[in-house]
This record gives sequence, C-alpha cells and structure tokens, in this order.
Amino acid sequence: MLHINDLVHRIGGRILFQGATLHLPKGHKMGLIGSNGTGKTTLLKMILGDISPDEGSIRLRNNIRIGTVAQEAPSNNDTLLEHVLAADVERTDLLTQAQIETHPSKIAEIHTRLADIYSETAPARAARILTGLGFNELQQTQTCSEFSGGWRMRVALAATLFATPDLLLLDEPTNHLDLEAVLWLEGYLNSWPGTLLLISHDRKLLNTVVSEIVHLENQKLTRYTGGYDRFERTRHERQEQDARLRNKQNIQRRHIKAFVERFRYKASKARQAQSRLRMLERMAPIASLVDDQTISFNFPEPEQLPPPLISLDNASVGYEVTTVLQNLNQRIDMDDRIALIGSNGNGKSTLVKLLAGRLKPTAGKLLKSSKLKIGYFAQHQAEELQLSETPYHHLARLMPMAPDSKVRAHLAGFGFSGDRANTNCLSLSGGEKARLLFAMTSIGAPHILLLDEPTNHLDVDAREALIQALNAYDGAVILVSHDPHLVELVADRLWLVANGECKTFEGDLSDYHAILTTQQRAKRQTERFDDDTGVKIFSNKKAQRRKRAEKREKTAGLRKTINEYEKRIEKLSAERESLEICLANPEIYEGPTTKLMEIQVLHTEIKDKIKRLEEAWINLNEHLDSMGEPSLINQGQ
Repeated sequence: MLHINDLVHRIGGRILFQGATLHLPKGHKMGLIGSNGTGKTTLLKMILGDISPDEGSIRLRNNIRIGTVAQEAPSNNDTLLEHVLAADVERTDLLTQAQIETHPSKIAEIHTRLADIYSETAPARAARILTGLGFNELQQTQTCSEFSGGWRMRVALAATLFATPDLLLLDEPTNHLDLEAVLWLEGYLNSWPGTLLLISHDRKLLNTVVSEIVHLENQKLTRYTGGYDRFERTRHERQEQDARLRNKQNIQRRHIKAFVERFRYKASKARQAQSRLRMLERMAPIASLVDDQTISFNFPEPEQLPPPLISLDNASVGYEVTTVLQNLNQRIDMDDRIALIGSNGNGKSTLVKLLAGRLKPTAGKLLKSSKLKIGYFAQHQAEELQLSETPYHHLARLMPMAPDSKVRAHLAGFGFSGDRANTNCLSLSGGEKARLLFAMTSIGAPHILLLDEPTNHLDVDAREALIQALNAYDGAVILVSHDPHLVELVADRLWLVANGECKTFEGDLSDYHAILTTQQRAKRQTERFDDDTGVKIFSNKKAQRRKRAEKREKTAGLRKTINEYEKRIEKLSAERESLEICLANPEIYEGPTTKLMEIQVLHTEIKDKIKRLEEAWINLNEHLDSMGEPSLINQGQ
C-alpha cells in the first residue's frame, strides 16, 4: 500500500529525516508517534504529495484513494448532511449522470453501480457518523456556515470517514472533539477495515485502534508490534539490553586498550598488539535509545483544610436570563478526584467557571472554605500570555514578594530551568505554553485544581507526567477532558452534566461508554430515514420547519451581536500580530527605548481589550448554546 525508502529531508538546515524507511501493508493500522517538532505532520504531507523529499522515495499503490481531514473547515451553504454525502465523489457523480443520461443501457449501468456501492443507505450512514461526532438531527439539516471552526472541523472529519478511502491519514483527529465523540471515534476506527496511519497523543486511542506503532526519532522510523503500552515495554527492554551490551563492550575496550598499552612496544607481542588495535578501531559503538526529553509537573503541597472546600446548595447558574444548570447540590473535599462528563454544550465549562468564581450562582448558595485557594486552568488562557515576556517575568509578576530563587525553583518544577525560563513566550511551543499556565495556576499551593481541557497541546509523555503529578497532588482535582486515559487514571468519581443538571454517575468511564454505545445502537434500530436526504422522517415537517424558523428569529439579535464582537476581535488580533512581529525583531531592542515602550504599552492595551471582548463573546455564545442553537465557540464544553 505505502513504501517509504531512505527518506532524507531538511527544513531550514535542520535534518528531519535521514534514511527513514517504512512499509505500510494494505489493511494495517499504524500509529505514528514522536516528540513535537520531529516531523510527523511533514511526513503526512509528503505522503499526500504536498512536499517533496530531498532524497529517497515514497511509493503508493496505483489508483489509491487517500483520505485526510481538510485543513480548511467547510463554510459553504450545504447542510452538514449534504457536505458529508458529497465526499463520496463516485456516488455524487453517478447520481448526477443518472439525472442527465437518456440511453437505457447507460442508465441501467449507472443504477447497477449505485446498488453495488450501497447508495441508498448512504444518507443513513452519513447521518450516523455525524451523530457519533456530536450533531443532532436538527443540526444535520443546518448549513456548514452556521457553525464555528471547531464544529466545522468535525464535519470535515465526518466527510473523510464517510468517503471510506483506501488509505486514511489522520493527524490528531481528537483535537476538536469532546469525550463522547472521542469514545465514538475510537469504536469507529477500531472496526474500520481500511488502512490507517494515525498521528495521536491519545494513549487509549493508540492502544485500542492500531496494531503497530511507528516511532519517529533520530530522523528514522522504527516499527514496533502492538499498541502504545506494548511499544513502551518493548522500547524499555531494548534500552536495558543495549545498556548491558554497551557495558560488555566497554569492558572489552578497556581490556584491549590495556593489552595494547602493555605490549605494543614489546617485539614479541607487537603483532598481537597491532591486531588488537585494529579490532578496537573496528568495534562499532552501540547506539543507545535515548529517552525523549523528560517533562515535569510539580504541584506544591497545599495546606490541609477541613471539609467541605466547596458546597452547592440548590444552586443555579447561567447567563443573563437563561439558566444553564440548576438544582446543583454537590460538595468538594480535599481528596476528591472528579471528572465532568457530558456532551459539548451541556454546561461543563459553565460549572467549572462557577466553582472558579468566574460566574456567580443565579439562585441558591455556593459556600467556600474561608482559606480556600483555587487554581483554574483553561486552554484559552494561553492567549493571555505576554509573548514578548519570558516565563520568569510571568511568574515574578504573580509572586512579587518571593525571592528570585523561589520563582526559579517553581518554574523548574514545570520544566523551565536555565535558559528556557528566560526565553520569550513567542518562541515557546504549545506544550511549553501549557506548562507555563500550569506553573501560574499552581502558585500559592491551591487546594483545588480546576482543569478545563488541560492536555490539548501535550504529547503522550507530557500527559503521562501530568497524570503522575496529579496523582501525587494532595488537593482536589475537578477535570474536564476529552482524553479517556487521563480521566481513567486521575478521576475516581464522575459527574454527569446533562439536561440542565449535574448528577453523580454511578459507574466508571467504561460503563459510560457502554451506555452511549447502547443508546446509539438503539437509536439506529428505531429510526427511519428518507432515501433522498437521509434525514429522519418527521410526522409533521411543516411544524418542524416553523419551529426552526421561530428559533432562528428569536436568536437573530444575539447572533448579530456575536458577529460584531467577532469582527472587533479579528481587527484587534491583526493589530496585535503586527505588534508582535515588531517585538520579535531583535533590532527594536537596539534602538531608542521610547519606541519599544510605546509598542509594549500598546500591545498590552490591545491584549486587554481582546481579553475583555473574548470573555463577553464566550458568555454570549454559551447563552446562545443554552437556547438550543449551535454556538460559535470553536469547542464549547
């Protein structure tokens, strides 16, 4: 299916591949892993033909159909269902030909081929994929342009899956998904019969879906049999074996060197000494498997407080006149490890904001311990980092009374030691920015960590380090995550956020997955679909259309306001990027300081404006979401 031979490629003088070789047979499913920046996405682009290697070759079987998720999210006026159906190019072309063909034998051939590819069931299959990725029946009849980028990327993924390509290339497909959609995708890919090359940091996905792991390290591709857990074991065994062989070789080297030094000038032993010397020169060093850079998270130990830390007494929370959650009667203690589950838009992030103090209850009571300290992590906070400043500057500003040594020690606990603590945030990777946010979140030894999608930019090793750190942490953890592995290993309780309420889920994540699977299976068995559109047949379509029109009219003003906020944010973001380009230029630091200070002040003012606008934009979107309309947030929780 796919042959990669002696690949060599450089980017900006840096070698990404040096003699990389791989064979992906038909029907095999492989996971492609490696540290961030090693070239995984570049390799996919080479397979697609978007980039040509400097040396070597990439060969694909003739007439192969390759599927990958488009980087541009669909934004046309097709409905979601229409867009997904159009991904089957052959079916679309045949249906078009059937409309214009007049010759009886040609028409018969077309319909025979349509039957061969199960054209009649296509709408139902497309609808099931969209349902699995989180779109309800009503949303499937709405246009792509009505959804935001994160939701449209789900549509793009649905289209790619529906097209059933011969070779499926997926690069972090879970990035825009919630936990429910991730669990569905895991099951779908596990039963998918085609050939797959998958880039993912999701350990559970790599254990469940793929049968082989390809590790990109030292510019080469190394193949391992089994999922990610087996890869780790095999790699560890190889490291131990290599260590033993290196030790044995070092002993041999010492003996040979000692013999040569002792006898090289002795006539009777000179020939043997020269022979041993040549043996030493021919002795190739054993290349060691080097572990990827160790990532650290070190949450400070909090002071113990009597329970409860937080209690909710019949509380409600929402936005303006809309209630998102009600009848909240939960409590949180120091030893709690709780994951919030439930579909996007149900209110998980709203509940986290309530606990963090970002929102106040609209009814009932929220009581907190008087000495309570809360650490709140949300991925959007990365946008609030001052890119022209260093991690040290960010921490020093939040720890004004702390000595320099304490600030640097805290940073070192999250992997920022030496020069990395003094590197401008503009040069930090997504994973490093996430670790800086964790360092900022944990200042003051909080008693509760509220984590909303903490793993978005973390690779597998960083996620494992985070899991270990959270399990060693002595405070409470409230977690929202689409990473099943993280949820399974950190949380010992689940709260289900659904139908405007939050209730304890009696069971673990596998029980929740089983319930979701049963519900989806029952739904497929009871639904009837219209053959032409794949939309479920309603008893009164006119009433449904009228209901949708009324809802759209009701939210028209709110949508207009949201769009105005988007335009203002977009304009300010362009100004901010222009200033950041200036700040990234070393020459500006060599000129008059007045100019530099003016740019820094303006940059800070614009960032503050964007922050306020984005907070208002998010609140308006969540209000829209609570009214039953798809929000414009890239990935609402």
